[in-house]
Amino acid sequence: MTDRTESNDGIEQLEVWCAGEEWCPVTTTATLIGKKWHPVIVHRLLEYGPSGFNELKENVDGISSKVLSDSLDDLEENQLINREIINEKPVRVQYSLTTHGQSLEPVIYAMHEWGQEHITNISD
Repeated sequence: MTDRTESNDGIEQLEVWCAGEEWCPVTTTATLIGKKWHPVIVHRLLEYGPSGFNELKENVDGISSKVLSDSLDDLEENQLINREIINEKPVRVQYSLTTHGQSLEPVIYAMHEWGQEHITNISD
């Protein structure tokens, strides 16, 4: 997990071990979203908005419940998503993007566009 500070312009910043190095922003971003399912989960929350666990599992085809749960915990720990308990009957949990998570939108969509341009199906 990384620590946070506020910059002179009021934007919350991440404190990381490599700060000051030219390549550090790439490493920091890759660390936060570099696991296989993390960018997919962020993409699904960007596309569909706040979602419950089962809804996310449906929208992230191919992910196991354990991996989704672990990924959500990791994304929450890194303050990219919020976990909110909805006290209705039955009690449920809803996940949404934080401001940091929402700020990944151009990164996630750039990854999507790059993939569309450069990846083909094995059967092609």
